[in-house]
Amino acid sequence: MTRWNTSHIPDQTGRSAVVTGANSGIGYITARELARRGARVLLACRNPSRGNAALDRLRTEVPTAEAEFRPLDLADLSSVRDFAAALDDFDGDRLDLLINNAGVMALPYRTTADGFEMQFGTNHLGHFALTGLLLPKLLATPGARVVTVSSMLHALADIDLGDLNSERSYRRWIAYGRSKTANLLFTHELSRRLAAAGSQVVAAAAHPGYASTNLQTAGARMEGRTSTERFIELGNRLIAQSPEGGALGTLCAATAPHMRPDSFIGPRSGLRGAPAQSYRAPWTRNDANGERLWAASEQLTGVRHDFSRPDED
Repeated sequence: MTRWNTSHIPDQTGRSAVVTGANSGIGYITARELARRGARVLLACRNPSRGNAALDRLRTEVPTAEAEFRPLDLADLSSVRDFAAALDDFDGDRLDLLINNAGVMALPYRTTADGFEMQFGTNHLGHFALTGLLLPKLLATPGARVVTVSSMLHALADIDLGDLNSERSYRRWIAYGRSKTANLLFTHELSRRLAAAGSQVVAAAAHPGYASTNLQTAGARMEGRTSTERFIELGNRLIAQSPEGGALGTLCAATAPHMRPDSFIGPRSGLRGAPAQSYRAPWTRNDANGERLWAASEQLTGVRHDFSRPDED
């Protein structure tokens, strides 16, 4: 792969994209650059005031943008269902890109509206349910892709299928690593099921390397750990790449021609730089665990993924 950058994004005119967590960081940059290339973009964000502020900013930076905001709280499955049910007026029956970007990192223990551990519930289960609910639109759209944002920190831990909600023990960074492993296992299993159904939809994953966003400091800020927050902010200034650099992996996975299913795209060095195929831990391609996680996720969310194409009905 060449040193890919935003100039390589093909024309996106006529294509539609949903980007979760698009109010800031790499999610915002992803939405902005897709809109800049002509895509109709929907910013799906939890906080309405921040979502509308991001929309105003995007329209200022890209005056020709065709974009809108709608509320989506991935930590509340009723919000996920409401969002998906109301999406029929967004580009009809088609959806070209679903960017599962939103996430939380290293939070103190807390649960979602449905009682799931927050990192697993938000980072994995919310996106699992959203993808399933939007799957008919994706299957109906030639060239559609699902890109799920994981992290190099998936290498911290494999999932614990016997304790998905960290009820026996909770270590915030291990829980984060497990949620990011779940993102990669989901991408792997989704790719297998799409192929088995004869679908041309591509499921891929991406990561930002070490990008300077507000994600890293959220946990420390919530607990009032000021010294930790300042230390992380210092690391962001000295080591991290910009959100623009961090978004390149997502944008590449979403738009580069001939993207292989189950790819994992991120900075060439692991932390920063042009996007390339990235290292992933062997457990993220474990078929048996992928199937078991999928079955558990269906049971927990109540969302079943229907892979039959509309023309087969």
